[in-house]
Amino acid sequence: MNRAERLSAVLDLLAEDNQVEVEQIVERLGVSAATARRDLDALAQQQLLTRTRGGAVAHSVAYDLPIRYKNQQNPNAKAAIARAASAMVPRGAVIGLCGGTTATAIADALMSRADIMEPAADPGLTVVTNALNIAMQLAVRPQIKTVVTGGVVHARSYELVGSYAETVLGSTTLDLAFIGVNGIDAVVGPTSHDEREAAVNSLMASRAAHAVLVADSSKIDKRAFAAVGSRRLFASVITDDGATAEQRQRLAEYGFDVIVAS
Repeated sequence: MNRAERLSAVLDLLAEDNQVEVEQIVERLGVSAATARRDLDALAQQQLLTRTRGGAVAHSVAYDLPIRYKNQQNPNAKAAIARAASAMVPRGAVIGLCGGTTATAIADALMSRADIMEPAADPGLTVVTNALNIAMQLAVRPQIKTVVTGGVVHARSYELVGSYAETVLGSTTLDLAFIGVNGIDAVVGPTSHDEREAAVNSLMASRAAHAVLVADSSKIDKRAFAAVGSRRLFASVITDDGATAEQRQRLAEYGFDVIVAS
């Protein structure tokens, strides 16, 4: 376990009970007490926790995430997709992240990358997002330049939608965009339950040199209300190993480069 992975693991322990002790870190992560204290000090410097005698407590926050982010379905599949997406991102890239649970998992994976999180004069990564929860996650990471679109807050998803979001996205150029969807059909392409989210996601994808759909296998062969651009807007699909061989073959036949995360 490298340092970035260890710091992420410490934050996971902190999230379990909003507090963590040095002894817990030693026992759960198999590190020395001195290492545990240094890790807590490093996270405190990044304002990700508050140090106490013998441990740390979580910062209080002024917002709570919608229920969809707390009780996400298929968490293991989404974590695998997030790792595969993160592996596509070179240090220094400019990427777009839409809202949703899979995009949130990608943000988590990127924040655990040691090469991105190492101190440097230039940002390790630039992220353009219309998701308030992702922006809040990234804002405390000085190694990541976070650009937030304007727009009207969609209460269900914490995504910014509407003409203001579209104006900002229209002036950006992205290396990669990762777009989550509610359904992906080989013939119809990607779809979303909400036409406003679909419009912003389509524009974000169009501003990227390489647009990637991220959808766990439960979304394949499903159709939702609003089309997210044309299916040819997206070069690749990252899904999990729950996708059948027939499903993968259909997507490939219709022009998608199918990446199976495991």
